[in-house]
Amino acid sequence: MKTLALPAVLLLLLINPSAAPAGSGAVSRAGAPPGAGPTSAGAALGAWSWPLSPRPAVLRGFDPPERPWLSGHRGVDLRTAYDGAPVTAPVAGRVSFAGYVVDRPVLTVDHGNGLRSSFEPVDSTLRAGDAVSGGAVLGRVLAGHCGEVPCLHWGVRRGEEYLNPLAFIMDLRPSILLPPVNPGSGLGGSG
Repeated sequence: MKTLALPAVLLLLLINPSAAPAGSGAVSRAGAPPGAGPTSAGAALGAWSWPLSPRPAVLRGFDPPERPWLSGHRGVDLRTAYDGAPVTAPVAGRVSFAGYVVDRPVLTVDHGNGLRSSFEPVDSTLRAGDAVSGGAVLGRVLAGHCGEVPCLHWGVRRGEEYLNPLAFIMDLRPSILLPPVNPGSGLGGSG
């Protein structure tokens, strides 16, 4: 019977890696590739929420540059329902910056553990030092970032490293297709 237990555990881990027992050495989100998502206890998948409601379409995805000085897209552009749509905090934090970068109003929230979210263009009455709870309205999206299409740019950083914001609210691990189970193989059968 033990010979069936190991394949069953491996199959379970392929389907649900979080089912690994503590100390088993199984790869978890912490073993994901850099930039794939949150790895600190305070940023567990599911703890964050979309900064817009209803759930927005992604107009432009995360495309970090190979080197910090090269061009790329260091966040995601999310379609808003309309210009002036409310932007909400994806998780609790404290405003660390509220002002202009070049010609765009930017709001940055420090979530602790080195994680910061930035939103632009956002009109807000919040100031640096203001505490915000998860889901609290941070401000309203201004027109112009994506031309005629109303959108919000959302970026996330840990220290100086840009991370994919979608990895904090979605499971971005690749899907794994498993072969069909052969009833005569001993996997799942009582044989």
